[in-house]
Amino acid sequence: MSSRLPQSPAASAAAQRPLAARLARLWTYFSEYRLGWLIAGLGTLISALTEASVPALLKPLLDEGFTQGSLPIWIVPLAIVGLFALRGFAHFASQYALARIANDGMVKLRAQLFDRQLNADLTLFARQSASQLANTIVYEVQTGTTLLVQAVLNLARDSFSVVALMAYLLYLNWSLTLIVLVLVPIVGVIMKVMSRRLYRYTRLAQATTDELAYVVEENVLAHRMVRLHGAQAQQATRFDGLSRHLRNLSIKATSASAGAMPLAQMAAAVALSVVIGIALYQGQSSEGRSITVGGFVSFIGAMLMLIQPLRRLTDVVGPITRGLAALERGLDMMAEIQPEPGSSAPSPDAPVPRARGEIALENVSVRYADDADPALQHLSLHVRAGETVALVGPSGSGKTTLVNLLPRFVLPTSGQVLLDGTDIRDWPLHALRAQFALVSQDVTMLNDSVAANVALGAAQIDRELVQRCLDDANLWGHVSALPQGIDTVLGHNATQLSGGQRQRLAIARALYKDAPVLLLDEATSALDTESERLVQQAIARAMTGRTTLVIAHRLSTIEHADRIVVMERGRIVESGTHAALIRAGGLYARLNHFPGVAIGPAADNATADDSPRTIF
Repeated sequence: MSSRLPQSPAASAAAQRPLAARLARLWTYFSEYRLGWLIAGLGTLISALTEASVPALLKPLLDEGFTQGSLPIWIVPLAIVGLFALRGFAHFASQYALARIANDGMVKLRAQLFDRQLNADLTLFARQSASQLANTIVYEVQTGTTLLVQAVLNLARDSFSVVALMAYLLYLNWSLTLIVLVLVPIVGVIMKVMSRRLYRYTRLAQATTDELAYVVEENVLAHRMVRLHGAQAQQATRFDGLSRHLRNLSIKATSASAGAMPLAQMAAAVALSVVIGIALYQGQSSEGRSITVGGFVSFIGAMLMLIQPLRRLTDVVGPITRGLAALERGLDMMAEIQPEPGSSAPSPDAPVPRARGEIALENVSVRYADDADPALQHLSLHVRAGETVALVGPSGSGKTTLVNLLPRFVLPTSGQVLLDGTDIRDWPLHALRAQFALVSQDVTMLNDSVAANVALGAAQIDRELVQRCLDDANLWGHVSALPQGIDTVLGHNATQLSGGQRQRLAIARALYKDAPVLLLDEATSALDTESERLVQQAIARAMTGRTTLVIAHRLSTIEHADRIVVMERGRIVESGTHAALIRAGGLYARLNHFPGVAIGPAADNATADDSPRTIF
């Protein structure tokens, strides 16, 4: 496997906009919390003003308290305690209000992203991995929101503090304050330069984090194959390369952020030395402005206090940049996700009609890419309501594509797919999919209770019906022995169950749904003989009274079908009962003649000695 490092991602269109426009794009998620913003704004303003009040207390304390002795002693502790009490309360109120705003806005944004993913066009899942989607929806939204809202709080507080301290400095001595003003453009330049560097490194780090998470996901899913092929060292090298690259990017981002602080402090040190020199000159010169000891200490104190908010303003570049980059990625993803055609939410009171189950494909072709061979070529097929049709053929013959056409997981390039005589494009999507139940070889279960998995999608769980479905699926004996019965949580993808038990649980889910059309996609190809017997019994019950399409490779699964359709290269080459196809002596009969031969995915799971007879 390649250990390539991710290339620098192209800056999104959002990143090219002015900062104000980028923040305005996010404002819609936080704008409705007006009371919270009011509390946060007032708290931040009061906190900033009280910070400027600290050096203002020094002047009367030194001039009137120590030098002249005219300041009442009780005023000093009252002023200090009152000032810091007001400052603490204002700081708490602003922090709490912004925390509410951040978390409520994050919930709103995350819910929209997840809703988009739930109703996204299915091509999304071919373009992006599960780890990328999870990283964006869960982690980046939380990190970005927290960083950005906290940075906005710091930016507002420190900006107010700088304005208040500058106003006080101008009041004390306008000529000395002009020297301090030199700091402002210098800090502005530092912020701009560092922001550009930090944004570039942040986007690279995001891409590398996705790549790293995907490597972990791949190795979790393919852990058996990795061990079987002894590829642990290879995968460790791949992971280590990406991890080191992410470390280097993090160091560069930290350097870009941390480099701003010493530069700002150097500018402040130069300004401070000049101010002290001029103040000494003014104090010693008879022609200069008279400066009292209290006034000078108060001025120097205010100036030194000015350095801290200026430094924090420089540091705020990092959190704003990282927060914007993370949130913009989520917004960009939401803008790029196209909804699945016809995926509008159904009315909760709208009844869903039940189809008879008659299926027709008329001259249907499917091509996944313009330069790819067609998966289906001008295929026509009619399935009567209640009929059981088995689809057999080599891998790549188009069986799964045909089945995926019915619930509109795939759209035909040309031709029509009809359910009860109506084109499936004209069916409301939720009503169309209510007509199908699917049991496939790759069973997927949620990390929820047995009952919730069986009754997936149901508004209310009918516990008695769940039990009956499990019993019909030959699984009630196992589930009833679990510590909490149908309330037992299955864990990640029900890995505590065997392959046969998972298949029977999927059949119970199909029975609970009670759809008029049942789709069986190689539901028994990976099972041993005993498990297959139990699953076949459950399938026989599930097929009763339903239109059934079966994709299978084992003779025991298909020989009792009403009709067997043999496919090759996207076309139907034979059709008939098992006995009729054997007598015809065509492709089905030739392959059936070699009981040890398997063509297709089942070959990977069958042996000539202990597996049921596999013909395709």
